[in-house]
Amino acid sequence: MRRVVRHPLEILTLVVAIMSSALVLAWAVSEFVAAAAEGREPDIYAVLLVLAPLLVWFARGQFWAQQRLNGIKLTPEQFPEAHAMLVDAAVRSGLPYVPDAYVVLGNGMINAAASGHGFRRFVVVYSDLLEVGGAARDPEALRFVIAHEVGHIAAGHTSYWRVLGTFASQYLPVVGTTLSRAQEYTADNYGHALVPEGARLAMATLAGGKYLNRSVDVDAMADRAVTEPGLFVWVANALSTHPVLAWRMHALRDRRRPGRLLWRPRQPWLWRQPVDAAQHRIPAHVGFRPTPAVAEPAPEPSRVGSAAFTVAVPATQTRDGHVGL
Repeated sequence: MRRVVRHPLEILTLVVAIMSSALVLAWAVSEFVAAAAEGREPDIYAVLLVLAPLLVWFARGQFWAQQRLNGIKLTPEQFPEAHAMLVDAAVRSGLPYVPDAYVVLGNGMINAAASGHGFRRFVVVYSDLLEVGGAARDPEALRFVIAHEVGHIAAGHTSYWRVLGTFASQYLPVVGTTLSRAQEYTADNYGHALVPEGARLAMATLAGGKYLNRSVDVDAMADRAVTEPGLFVWVANALSTHPVLAWRMHALRDRRRPGRLLWRPRQPWLWRQPVDAAQHRIPAHVGFRPTPAVAEPAPEPSRVGSAAFTVAVPATQTRDGHVGL
């Protein structure tokens, strides 16, 4: 699944980010050499870049510890419905294990994240998102969110070496954010492939929150991706770690082509028309079909040794390596 669901420009943006990071690292090393020759202190940014392997490792480990100590772990006994969604997403995305997952206090924020430390991979879901999967709300939105985060893991976005290799690019305008948006489109493709019916309500929840989500006209908002031009629209998207919501909704609705990274969509697919179930299930790429929901044996829960971060705001990829909703 990974090969056909991945955004077609993700690898290119990854290569650009790695090359940019390598150039910045080369500058940091040369700064150390020059500082030693001149008998002065090296630039603080050069010090941070040279220490990046340790800083990234420490930040990821601390973030994992915080979830283990403060989060509510999903188990068959605790939030069994959400745990079943996690197992289903892991099986159908091809993971050989079930990532750990934790529910943390959202305080009204709508967010989720995927990260890792060592060989461990895990998902974090804010409590306000989990409520969407309660008895009083549509569980398909939560199922989509969990599939999206598992998609980050399945696509390799939470790898220590990937995060380290692109560390410096996150400080470069457009370079790091463009890679992040490509990764988010890839994770959205995982979510759509596994739970196509959950995409609309998940996007509505991101736009209007858990109380107004059912009043959000997703089609009208997706239409605006085509009709909202301008320099600052381009800048707002280019500097964002996630696709702006109108573009993201348009990409999830129009499955004929991948989501746009830098330039707004030009074609008003299904202009002002509701999307029926058949159209909404169109796969992201020609020849790809969503994995059928068949009963399969659950993989073993992840343990240490099994295969395979910014401020706490919604929808971010942070500098210590976790990727959010």
